[in-house]
Amino acid sequence: MAVFRDSEQFYECVGGLMERAKLDPEVGQKIAKSGIIIQFRYTNPDAITTVNAKDKPTQPGAYVDVFNGPTDLKPDVVMTMKADVAHAFWHGKVNLVSALSKGEIKSTGSIPKILKLLPAVQPLYKQYPVLLREKGYGDLVMK
Repeated sequence: MAVFRDSEQFYECVGGLMERAKLDPEVGQKIAKSGIIIQFRYTNPDAITTVNAKDKPTQPGAYVDVFNGPTDLKPDVVMTMKADVAHAFWHGKVNLVSALSKGEIKSTGSIPKILKLLPAVQPLYKQYPVLLREKGYGDLVMK
C-alpha cells in the first residue's frame, strides 16, 4: 500500500516541504545557486513538483519558485520516482547514488548537478518529520 492516499496528500506533505525549502535561507540560497530547473515526477500517486532556480523568484522572501502540478517550464533535470521513494528520501533513508544505479530513481539531465545539491537539502531531512507531525500525519513518520 502506498504511503500517500492521493496526490493532494502528497502535495500537502512533500510539496509543503518544498514550500518551506524555498523560503529557508540555508537551503533555498544553496538551491538558487544551482541556476537550474529541476522537475520531480512521481507515481503512485501521480504528482509533479518543479523547482525553478534559474529565474528570479516571484514570491517575496523566496530564493526559488516551486510549482506543484503541471507547468510549462522546461526542466534542465527531470527525476522520476515513486512517491514512496521520495517520502523515504526526505527522511534521509535513500542513498541517491544507489537509488539511481538501481533504477528506483530515474534521471535525465545533469546528474552531477543534482549530486551537488545533496548537501544543500540535507537539513530538510530533519524538517520533513516535523512537518508531517504538524500536519497531523505523525503516522507517516518513518522510524
